[in-house]
Amino acid sequence: MDLFEAAASDPAGVPAARPDAPLAVRMRPASASEVVGQEHLLEPGAPLRRLTEPADPGAPPPSSVILWGPPGTGKTTLAYLIAHASGRRFVELSAVTAGVRDVRAVIDDARRRLAGGGVETVLFVDEVHRFSKTQQDALLPSVENRWVTLVAATTENPSFSVISPLLSRSLLLTLRPLTEADVARLVDRALDDERGLAGRYTLDDDARAHLLRLAGGDARKALTILEAAAGTAALPGAGDDARGIDLEAVERAVDVAAVRYDRDGDQHYDVTSAFIKSMRGSDVDAALHYLARMVAAGEDPRFIARRIVIAASEEVGMADPTALATAVAAFQAVSFIGLPEARIVLAQAVVHVATAPKSNAAYKAIDEALADVRAGRGGSVPVHLRDTHYAGAERLGHGEGYAYAHDAPHGVAAQRYAPDGLESARYYHPTARGLEGQIGPRLERIREILGGAGRASAPSDAERAAPPAPPAPERADRPDAPGV
Repeated sequence: MDLFEAAASDPAGVPAARPDAPLAVRMRPASASEVVGQEHLLEPGAPLRRLTEPADPGAPPPSSVILWGPPGTGKTTLAYLIAHASGRRFVELSAVTAGVRDVRAVIDDARRRLAGGGVETVLFVDEVHRFSKTQQDALLPSVENRWVTLVAATTENPSFSVISPLLSRSLLLTLRPLTEADVARLVDRALDDERGLAGRYTLDDDARAHLLRLAGGDARKALTILEAAAGTAALPGAGDDARGIDLEAVERAVDVAAVRYDRDGDQHYDVTSAFIKSMRGSDVDAALHYLARMVAAGEDPRFIARRIVIAASEEVGMADPTALATAVAAFQAVSFIGLPEARIVLAQAVVHVATAPKSNAAYKAIDEALADVRAGRGGSVPVHLRDTHYAGAERLGHGEGYAYAHDAPHGVAAQRYAPDGLESARYYHPTARGLEGQIGPRLERIREILGGAGRASAPSDAERAAPPAPPAPERADRPDAPGV
């Protein structure tokens, strides 16, 4: 059984860690004021703030909570703070190794302590999503009767991984991913704090940037790398300045070569540009190379996924509409999976977009339509298309002559939809590639129907008030029209 019990020795927060404990453990925040990145949960009066502060005498025990967030965002730290805010007993179970018997043993012990006038017990269950339904059911009576205060941590959506009765009896708190600035604050604190490296080491700027990229928003990972790099820098023969942690020390510590990629400089833009253009050019191997370069450099996978979503519409479009579905699904997946597994999802989306038939017809169509709008082209909405759902609309003639498309042959009613002055506008010009090869002939027939006699059956405001005007020139006569 993976069971850990910590005595509450410090009423201000977490008991001091052993000197030989890992850096991430030694630097665990001792009070709510040291927690970074979760300000929305720790504002004065917020439920979690009340849980992490000493309880008022006679106040009811705190509610059980479920902490949901990515790895390394402080779930375990908050559990410790909750436990030791008022000297409560803290018991930790790992859902990876604990069974129903272990859960019941902790609960029975907690009940005996309460019956004997002992302190309350905070039961911390890490990775609660790994508990089976039976194991989670075993927690229900203790949470319902407050024999223990449950603090459960999970990296997966509790709506799918935690049973509903347990959710309804607990307070769900969502932890935000740590930003690079948040992790940098923790790294700087570990360098200077007496609990950490106590100012014995300095960290070069390029080494710091590389460490933050490798950490990927995981505070525990960042401090683990920092500790390993400090150990490497202190080895005999590590250089003239054994206290300086340089890029080479970080590389040796994690056995990962730093990719020459500055997320704020030319390399960031150059690699991103090459990535997009390789997908556009259907070179799947080059696109995967640039994807790998960004992943290895610690680029935010959500940034990469956004570029793929854009490319799916801009470069592929209606030639293969499923590319956009793949790209959007990839963005959603990496948002809750994270690296390293997210690389697989990104690769699948890149392969789809790069190998799909290409068309930018929809992209050009919206830009041309926007150009007309910004130039002031286009008059009033045709009267037969205007809203009829308010008093007086019928008196104004709204909806008069409107033909319901589903009642027409082929579901296409012969009437005018474009506003005044743009009756002959043609924005979308499908290619012959992929699905657009089938869309093109159908669109031609639709435009023939819409251009028939029924298109002029409902006169516009201008046509009601003025003599008939000569027909507008075809869009193709414009020198800036595509395809001319």
